[in-house]
Amino acid sequence: MSAPVLLPGATLGVMGGGQLGRMFVHAAQVLGYRTVVLEPDATSPAGLVAHQHVATGYTDAAGLAELASVCDAVTTEFENVPADSLRTLAERLPVAPAAAAVEICQDRAAEKRHFQRAGVPCAPFATIEAEADLAGAAGLLPGILKTARLGYDGKGQVSVSTPAELAAAWQRLGRAACVLEKRLPLALELSVIVARGRDGTIVSLPLQQNLHRDGILAVTQVPAPEVRPALAAEAVGCAGRLAASMDYVGVLCVEFFVLADGSLVANEMAPRPHNSGHYSLDACDVSQFELQLRTLAGLPLVAPRLHSAAVMMNLLGDLWFPGDATEPRTPDWGGVLALPGVALHLYGKTEARRGRKMGHLTVTAADASSARTTALEVCRLLGLAAY
Repeated sequence: MSAPVLLPGATLGVMGGGQLGRMFVHAAQVLGYRTVVLEPDATSPAGLVAHQHVATGYTDAAGLAELASVCDAVTTEFENVPADSLRTLAERLPVAPAAAAVEICQDRAAEKRHFQRAGVPCAPFATIEAEADLAGAAGLLPGILKTARLGYDGKGQVSVSTPAELAAAWQRLGRAACVLEKRLPLALELSVIVARGRDGTIVSLPLQQNLHRDGILAVTQVPAPEVRPALAAEAVGCAGRLAASMDYVGVLCVEFFVLADGSLVANEMAPRPHNSGHYSLDACDVSQFELQLRTLAGLPLVAPRLHSAAVMMNLLGDLWFPGDATEPRTPDWGGVLALPGVALHLYGKTEARRGRKMGHLTVTAADASSARTTALEVCRLLGLAAY
């Protein structure tokens, strides 16, 4: 039996209480839905704003039963929610994305193999699960060793150039299952966010060009200033093909590298809205979070329209600790908000820490040049590195 269309007034659940869940909850509430968050942290960003907070762990049977009893459908806000918990929920109500798709995205080796099955190019790689695998993988050096599971924002990754460095890095990573990717000459990074509905309809946000620092997304620009239309179309096509190949329902982000020769390779997928799509809250008529809601509820999907050029910048906890400061100080929000086209989004986290994502800021303007000019002034006021 097909899942029913859920109209405003229905109750939507979210597994996970971070900022992505918070922004989904806000989008759902704007359209008149009730929201429930399952998250163990009593002060989580999403739990604080939802209608109801089920404060249990992601595998807690009683918590999952409570979530299923009060919701009409459930989604997830981060890929490391246990897939078995999603399967348990799916026995009682619609869950999107499905556990099988989330499971692929939870494991880098499974993800790479899925890229290959779907005919989407990726960097040459080898899996390392035992010491005997090290010798066979050495032909990919120099490369980047990544833990197969639980790595994000540059965590669980080590650059290696020699067999000795590879062996030592694997030891430092606790001899965990890993993927070694061949290091390729990169020109730039981009991402594509697609939404796929129950009926197979696929729409996408405008392609994003991204800049990472220390493994964490720092700046996203839309329109992507250095991406040719043909390459953008190829990336969007690849992302759509990946979503269809998993029979995916929900919002999916695919990150790509553009190589020095102009070719495209997929880096990784995220089965949820993505940091690089936050600009859509201010620069598009339909945000990535509304797309997530529409796919979950079975509502019609409409292609988002970009009505403003945009620059999105992550705001890390370092901003609260300028220089050698040991006590947090409030950044110059007054100066920033005096600039035209600036939208500040803070996530309601109770404590600023270096490297922690505390919020983001989007600059919109009539054209990309104007957006960049204002964004560089934001950088000056906040002490952020220019781009």
